[in-house]
Amino acid sequence: MNMNTSDKIRNIAIIAHVDHGKTTLVDGLLKQSNTFRENQAEMSQELIMDSGDQEKERGITITAKITAVDHDGYRINIVDTPGHADFSGEVERTLRMADGCILVVDAQEGPMPQTKFVLKKSLELGLKPIVVINKIDKQARRIAEVEDELADLFLELAVNEEQLHYPVYYAIGREAKAWTDIPSNPESEKADLSVIFDAIVNEVSAPNVDTEGTLQLLVSSLRYDSFQGKYAVGRVERGSLKKKDQVTLCSENGEVKGKIDRLYRTVGLAFIEVDEAIAGDIVSVTGLADAKIGDTIADSDKPEALPRIEVEAPTLKIYLGPNTSPMKGKEAEFNTSRQIGDRLKQELETNVGLEIEEQGIGFLVAGRGELHLSVLIETMRREGFEFEVGRPQVVTKTENGVELEPVEELTVEVPAEHVGAVQMELGKRKAELLQQNNSTKGVTELIYKIPTRALLGARNTLLTATKGTIIMNTLLDSYAPLGSAINQIRNGVLVAWEPGVATPYALQNAEDRGVLFVGATEQVYAGQIVGLNTRQDDLEVNVCKEKHLTNMRSSSSDGVVQLTPPTKMSLEQCLDFIENDELLEVTPQNLRLRKRELNHNLRKRAAKNA
Repeated sequence: MNMNTSDKIRNIAIIAHVDHGKTTLVDGLLKQSNTFRENQAEMSQELIMDSGDQEKERGITITAKITAVDHDGYRINIVDTPGHADFSGEVERTLRMADGCILVVDAQEGPMPQTKFVLKKSLELGLKPIVVINKIDKQARRIAEVEDELADLFLELAVNEEQLHYPVYYAIGREAKAWTDIPSNPESEKADLSVIFDAIVNEVSAPNVDTEGTLQLLVSSLRYDSFQGKYAVGRVERGSLKKKDQVTLCSENGEVKGKIDRLYRTVGLAFIEVDEAIAGDIVSVTGLADAKIGDTIADSDKPEALPRIEVEAPTLKIYLGPNTSPMKGKEAEFNTSRQIGDRLKQELETNVGLEIEEQGIGFLVAGRGELHLSVLIETMRREGFEFEVGRPQVVTKTENGVELEPVEELTVEVPAEHVGAVQMELGKRKAELLQQNNSTKGVTELIYKIPTRALLGARNTLLTATKGTIIMNTLLDSYAPLGSAINQIRNGVLVAWEPGVATPYALQNAEDRGVLFVGATEQVYAGQIVGLNTRQDDLEVNVCKEKHLTNMRSSSSDGVVQLTPPTKMSLEQCLDFIENDELLEVTPQNLRLRKRELNHNLRKRAAKNA
């Protein structure tokens, strides 16, 4: 579509809490705008926008995706943002490209903590909000209460009075249906997403840009492919941009001359090469290998930089270094400090919420939360890297000589019968209860203020204590003076005494001591953690011991050994589990828990001196 005026462009971000259906709604908009042919595979696909393996497996959006649809002569650029606070860096910079936002809220759950986080960012940037109450076909829907909760939320977060007057639509995203009023029978009433398209065109203003001035484009995202190399993605804030234009890249380190090689815009999931982009449009450009997020692509004769993107500081840091276990180099392609360092530097290019500093042969990697860091670890693992990671630690900051630590607002939803177990566990972790709300559904909502470091390891314990029924959400609240140390809450571990292959005979004896993490025939090494002790202290066990054969037979000893299957933990569970003197060995094939000091005597000596 030829377009030489920014009046026909609409840039909109879709924001929501995890699992409230925004990616499904984007799918519906893409399909209904005839972006795909009827026989294209995407027409029968769900969650088209979640393209990464981990996004599909976890069911969450990790990286913001930009797509565009053409509707009734308008070009609508849609930014699908992550809903998780751990990806705040991704959310903050992509919202800057939009002029309005669609807030998707579940008709049963209502606004959740991370709805609050993303909405706050959007309103601060002055985006025009459109509310979509989704999943109105749920049995337990409570639309009127959700509308009241939203009104309270907007009252708390709105920057100006105009933002309090927002249109509300009702939708079943899965079926691509939306209404301006609550339908009496949503399942059978015919509808499509036309009202959402109309709202975007009529409620959201055209980009407030200067089409006549000299070029300014703020780089908000980067992507790579092996064909064109680096693509700088952003919105043209001023002027226009053509293929082969000479430009100046304004970066933190000064100005660099460059040339635009190719220019692309998105249509659906495809990148279409174009000759020109005007102010207000979101495009990808190639040819600028030095471009970084936050840089400005400006006119070569009159370069003027836009304000750089400020991102919230990391709250958690983790040691990540080359594997030092006896298994090193056996299960992965990349394992040296240099290879790991190069990969982390590459991650810094696109992952703005991350900070990295060298520490000995390894690195300290700081991010916005456990999920942010675990996604990076899992990505590297799948790429063929092996390394070891330490226990996550909080990132503190010093102001006026006082060391401050991050404090989170923790919202817990749990059935009434498990409230006592949750309160007892969080009491041990020095959490302060702010609010307790009992709902008619037999679910209790508890809101706590808790230091970030006290939350480490809490998720697994609370899931076990509540039989998996707890729903937890956290949001960075503030910084407070560093509190006193929290004692180890976890039991001690069972540590392998000698290297070798675990035998059923030895494992049967070790089972009496606790829960095992390794099974028969698994290779173990001295100092590897093979189980969780039933007591508070660590215990060394020999899981490789063979049964001595004699020429005497007894009826009891010839039976088949019956072993309980070993407990296998996920990456997040392992990170939650380890203590300060322990490490997690990560390879493409295995996750192994181990003591930092593998030598038994040195470990004992260190414990005595501690």
